[in-house]
Amino acid sequence: MPMTPLLTRKELDAQLGGAARAWLDEALAEAEHAAEHPDPEHPDPEHPNATHTAAPPWELRYAAAGRYCGLDHADSVRVLLLLEARAGLPALTRIYEQGTAAERRAVLRALHRLDIGSAALPLVEDALRTNDTRLVAAAVGPYAAAHLDAHQWRHAILKCLFTGVPVDCVDALAGRSRGDAELARMLGDFAAERTAAGRNVPADLAHVLGFTAPAPTVPPEES
Repeated sequence: MPMTPLLTRKELDAQLGGAARAWLDEALAEAEHAAEHPDPEHPDPEHPNATHTAAPPWELRYAAAGRYCGLDHADSVRVLLLLEARAGLPALTRIYEQGTAAERRAVLRALHRLDIGSAALPLVEDALRTNDTRLVAAAVGPYAAAHLDAHQWRHAILKCLFTGVPVDCVDALAGRSRGDAELARMLGDFAAERTAAGRNVPADLAHVLGFTAPAPTVPPEES
C-alpha cells in the first residue's frame, strides 16, 4: 500500500537503463511539444468542449510507462509527463476515466503540481468513493488538503479508517484536524459502530482523535 516516492528526472536517469532513458527522452519531448503546440482536436483548459479523435502521442506514452520504465518508476514517469504537457482538466479527466488504477493514481499524485485550481476535485471525489486503497491513499494528498471542504475532508479521513489506508498518507492531517469538534464526534460514532458490531477499532483512529482536541487555553497573566 505505501506509495513509492516520486523521483525527479535526474534521479530517474540514474536508475533507468539506456533504452528506458531514451524512451523517456522521447516521451517528454512529445509532452513538451503538446504543451507548446496544442492540437485543436484535443481540448485544453480554455476549450473544454472541443471534440477530439485519437489521444495525442504523449498520452499513449503515459499508458505505456510501466512497460518501458518499470512498474516501480511508472508513477514518477507519468507525473513528469503530466507536468511537461501542462495537462489541463480535459486531458486529466480523459486519462483518469480511461486509465487503469495505476494510471489514475498518478493523475491524483500530480494534481497539486498543476495549475488547475479546484477544477479537478471531481477526480478526487471519485477516488474517495472507491474501495481501492491505492486510489484512496493518492486522493488524500496535498491537492485534497488544499481543496476539499471541511465536510468532504472529514469523510475522507473516515474513508481511510474504513479501508485501512494509514492516516500517515493524509496530507496536513494535524493542521486540518486541530480543534475539529465535528470530526471528533464522527470518529466517536465510527468507533461506537465498530464496537457494537464486534469489530476492531482502527489504531489510527486514536491518533487522529488526538489532533481534534481543542488547544489549551492560556490563562491571562496577572498584573
